[in-house]
Amino acid sequence: MLPVRSIWNGAISFGLVSIPIKLVNATESHSISFRQIHTEDGGRIRYRKVCELEDREVSSAEIGKGYEDADGSIVPITDEDLAQLPIPTARTIEIVAFVPADRIDPLQMDAAYYLQAGGVPAAKPYTLLREALKRSNKVAIAKYALRGRERLGMLRVVGDAIAMHGLLWPDEVRAPEGVAPDADVTVRDKELDLADALMDTLGEVDLADLHDEYREAVDEMVAAKAAGETPPEAPAPPSGGKVLDLMAALEKSVRAAQQSRGEEPQPAQEAAVSPLPRRSPSRPAPKETGGKKSTASGTAKKSTSKTTKTTQSPRKTTASKSKAGATGTAATKSTTKKATAKKSTAKKTTPRKHTA
Repeated sequence: MLPVRSIWNGAISFGLVSIPIKLVNATESHSISFRQIHTEDGGRIRYRKVCELEDREVSSAEIGKGYEDADGSIVPITDEDLAQLPIPTARTIEIVAFVPADRIDPLQMDAAYYLQAGGVPAAKPYTLLREALKRSNKVAIAKYALRGRERLGMLRVVGDAIAMHGLLWPDEVRAPEGVAPDADVTVRDKELDLADALMDTLGEVDLADLHDEYREAVDEMVAAKAAGETPPEAPAPPSGGKVLDLMAALEKSVRAAQQSRGEEPQPAQEAAVSPLPRRSPSRPAPKETGGKKSTASGTAKKSTSKTTKTTQSPRKTTASKSKAGATGTAATKSTTKKATAKKSTAKKTTPRKHTA
C-alpha cells in the first residue's frame, strides 16, 4: 500500500495541459542496518548535532539549509527561496520530448516514483497522458527540480499509474573504458551453442519468487545469538580451483540445470569435449651418407640407434654419420675407433688415409 505522505507536490506540464500530481516513492528498502556500538561494553555510539556557536545540541526543527561561500561565510537558504526560483521546473515536471523506451540506457536510471493524481480535477488529464503513452509505446522525457537540484526523468505507464524514473544526466554516466578484457579472445561456435543451451535450460523466472537470502541468514544468525545458541555454520566452499576447460564447465552447468528442473540430462553430441593430443618432443632424425639407408647387420643397427638417442654434441653426430656409411660390423667398429683416434690427435698429427 502506498504511503500517504508525498515527498513533492507540483504538476506535470504537458504542452498547455497542467496535471496536478503528488510524488510518492515507488520503492522501499529492506536492507539490514546495523548500529555502531562500543565493543568493550556494547554501548551505543551516537552522533549529536551541535551548534558550534552556542555549543549545544539542536533539534531537527531548528536545522535549516545554508550555502557556504568561497570565503567560508554561510548564506541561509529556505524552502521558499528554492520554490521561487525563476525556472519552470521549480514546482513542475516539464515534459520535453517523447522517445522510444529502448533509447534510454538502463545505466541512467536512478530512483523510481509514482505520480499520484492530485484530486478529482487531475483525473481526466492524468488518464489522457497515460493512455497516450500506452498507445504510442513511448516514454516521456521530463525535467524537474527536487532536493536542491534540477533532474532528468522518464515517465512510463505501470499498470493504471504513471511512474517516473529519475535519470542521471548523460555526462554523469562513465564510459566503460578499460573494463573489457584486453586479451584477444576467440569464442568458438560450439562454446556459443553450449552457452545458448545453458540459457535455454535455465529459462525464465518469476521475479516475485526471488528473495533476499542474505537478509534471512542474518535474521537467523541474530536470533540464534540473542537466544544464546550457536549460529548456523556457513556451507563449505566448492572444491576445485580455477576452471581451465570452458567446454567441460559449460556442459556440466547444462546437466546440473537440467537436473535441478527435473529433466533428464541430454548427452552432449556435437559439443563433445575431446582432450588435446600431447605434443611429443621433436628429435632430429639421423642423416645418412650417400643418400641410401644403411644395410649393416643387427649389431650395427643397435649401435647406430644407441648413438642416435644419446647424440647431443656436434662431434658425436659426426661419428654417427661415419657409422651410417659403414658396410659391415667390423668396418663400423674400425671406423668408430679411427674417428675417435682422429679427434684425440687432431691437433698433433695429420690423419692417415684408410683403405676399405
